[in-house]
Amino acid sequence: MSDLGRTLIAAAERHPGALAVVDGGRRFDYGAWLDTAARLAGGLGGLGLAPGDRLAVIMQNRWEMAALHWACQLAGNVVVPLNWRSGADELDFFLSDSGAKALAFDASAAAAVTGSACAARLRRIAVGDGPAGTADVAELLAAPAAATPRAGEDDLSLMLYTSGTTGRGKGVPRSHRAERAAALAHIAQNCYRTGERTLGVMPLYHTMGVRSLLAMAPLGGAFVCQPRFEAQGALGLIETERITALYLVPTLYFDLLASPRFARADVSSVRKLGFAGAPMAEGLLRRVEDAFRPELFVNHYGSSEIYTFTIDQNAAAKPGSAGKAGLNQRIRVVEIGAGDPDRIVPPGTDGEVIASLESEEAFAGYWQRPDADARALRQGWYFTGDVGYCDEDGDLFVTGRVDDMIISGGENVLPAEIESVLSVHPAVAEAAVAGLDDERWGQKVAAFVVRAGPVDATALDAHCRASALADFKRPRAYVFVRAIPKSPVGKVLRRLLIAGDYEDDDDAGDARATVGRLA
Repeated sequence: MSDLGRTLIAAAERHPGALAVVDGGRRFDYGAWLDTAARLAGGLGGLGLAPGDRLAVIMQNRWEMAALHWACQLAGNVVVPLNWRSGADELDFFLSDSGAKALAFDASAAAAVTGSACAARLRRIAVGDGPAGTADVAELLAAPAAATPRAGEDDLSLMLYTSGTTGRGKGVPRSHRAERAAALAHIAQNCYRTGERTLGVMPLYHTMGVRSLLAMAPLGGAFVCQPRFEAQGALGLIETERITALYLVPTLYFDLLASPRFARADVSSVRKLGFAGAPMAEGLLRRVEDAFRPELFVNHYGSSEIYTFTIDQNAAAKPGSAGKAGLNQRIRVVEIGAGDPDRIVPPGTDGEVIASLESEEAFAGYWQRPDADARALRQGWYFTGDVGYCDEDGDLFVTGRVDDMIISGGENVLPAEIESVLSVHPAVAEAAVAGLDDERWGQKVAAFVVRAGPVDATALDAHCRASALADFKRPRAYVFVRAIPKSPVGKVLRRLLIAGDYEDDDDAGDARATVGRLA
């Protein structure tokens, strides 16, 4: 039973009356949830979709999107979840590149769908009213249920698109076997138990959102939808639905703690925390630990391509550590630029992190991108593009991206270590580091800071001097900003910082202040 259609059927047989999905006033137990997915599977077949055909879905997190995801697993269709913030041009690219046969959407993406030439040529399914010729999800639910799984473990389950922060996203096709293995690894590595309840707010077009959805089924657990993250609403759902497990990017933890409601919110039901998608700065890590006092606090490091690289199940014990290889994985740290999986660097030395493609959670290669395969897939290993090192205990520390490396005066500088040092200053809410062009040094280290209280560049420079940070890594410029630009899933967009695409903190006076001198 390595396909997801049979996984859902088994879940409904095991826990038919257990709560499966909550979306506002709609509540489904597993018996009703299987029936809903099976009827949608029948409806997709009625529209002419055959096993292997691709259904693009562009919606916020809602029960219809989750149900269509499961329906595809039963019907043997390949679900292609897309960012609902995409514009018409981006949607044209995704639909054309994926070869989608049909498109399902809600009001959040209606403008993009209307403006997309490619969408106009497809069978379209709307939540609620849509343009003429568009089917409604309610019509699909009227179809006879198709509960017989039509996919095997080697068939494709879904195709994710990478975030594309440096260009067009790449398609990441994933099999039923890989998806199920990733879901089971998520359960085991987060020590989930029967009946867990998780906040379904990480987008279902992102690997974290998909994992949160799929992991609940084998446990008879509940996926509580929040269509779009908003801290006060999330805290309300944690209270009313007695959420037991959170799996979020660091940015969302930051927003939860910053909400005025947090101080009076009842979060006592939350016993398990997990984060992924980006490193969590030490200052925020400590604050989250103090606020929730969880039984388990997991740092999960992975990707769309291979769900798990490493995990640390006690994130607060060794801040910055991503831990050791996951249950289904092997990792190495190798010489940057060598392209050779056998050129492993010694402990304490920065190198590129690579992960074994023999993992059950791994993809087989990018969709129609042999150029990307040639760069990333070598001799059975996936070259992540991340830079890190292993300490003497064998724990991995991810220090940045190869592309994020700052070369200042011939020295290699990675942002994560500097950001962690700045994060523990009490007047720093957030910090991101990037390299700015400099005539003398090539690049100078610049810190972009969101203030939590009064502070200036001189004070932050003194803070860095008093830390263990090497002198050549100290920021030579501080820029005080209102917010750090990030992707929809919380990754810092350093290219926007470098380009000056941010809002200065006007209360900081002169936003840019150069401090110190390179010794």
